[in-house]
Amino acid sequence: MWDPARYLAFAGERERPFHELVSRIRTEPAGLVVDLGCGPGSATAQLADRWPDARVVGVDSSPEMIARAEERARPPRLTFVRADVTAWEPDGTPDVIVANALWQWVPSHLEVLGRLATRLAVGGTIAFQVPGNFDAPSHTLLRTLASSGRWPLPAGLLRAAPVLEPAGYLGLLARLGLEADVWETTYLHVLHGADPVLDWVRGTALRPVLGALAPEAAAEFEAAYGAALRAAYPADDAGRTVLPFRRIFAVGYRRAEGTR
Repeated sequence: MWDPARYLAFAGERERPFHELVSRIRTEPAGLVVDLGCGPGSATAQLADRWPDARVVGVDSSPEMIARAEERARPPRLTFVRADVTAWEPDGTPDVIVANALWQWVPSHLEVLGRLATRLAVGGTIAFQVPGNFDAPSHTLLRTLASSGRWPLPAGLLRAAPVLEPAGYLGLLARLGLEADVWETTYLHVLHGADPVLDWVRGTALRPVLGALAPEAAAEFEAAYGAALRAAYPADDAGRTVLPFRRIFAVGYRRAEGTR
């Protein structure tokens, strides 16, 4: 279960990559804009402001996230739909498709990206960003504990490499016939509090593990993971903890045939 309030606890840090991604989209004007994996809808509402003449649709599979997002709806121009992105089809021809920190949750996302690219309008853009930090301590420690056998967790719950490296997405977009713009950024998030990295991952990476365990086992797992994170990400004398967070960005633009 997704918790919108917990996810939004780091809204500033989580939305910064979204703003930097959207700033590289040059499709103007737009009639239909789609936000895949829209979450609580705060970023989707900003897409409606960016393209004031467009119909903007947010899509998410979480009922909790869609319920929160509906508070921002402005029918008929800004609406939200609960759907699985692997099966979702646009109601119209999208000019812009945005997916912010979504594809790491979708094992078949390369196939989904290929299908969505064929739905884009000429001159349209598909833009996404994914975490690129799966070899960071926050994730390696999580996988190590999950595979230790101390807790009854299903095999394959956490994937070591759920996304491609930048060159992989560059090649994918090129093969789909799109003009590609791919880059990466490592943010140094300065966090505060007793267990700030644990607080961060509770809203994302830790969620499937806790959801697969009974409450007592989940509490034991979280305690062990929290101790490992405190050792890996120690606070400085001023109580600040630095969380390096690498993200991979990709923008694919569909040119009209015969143009360069």
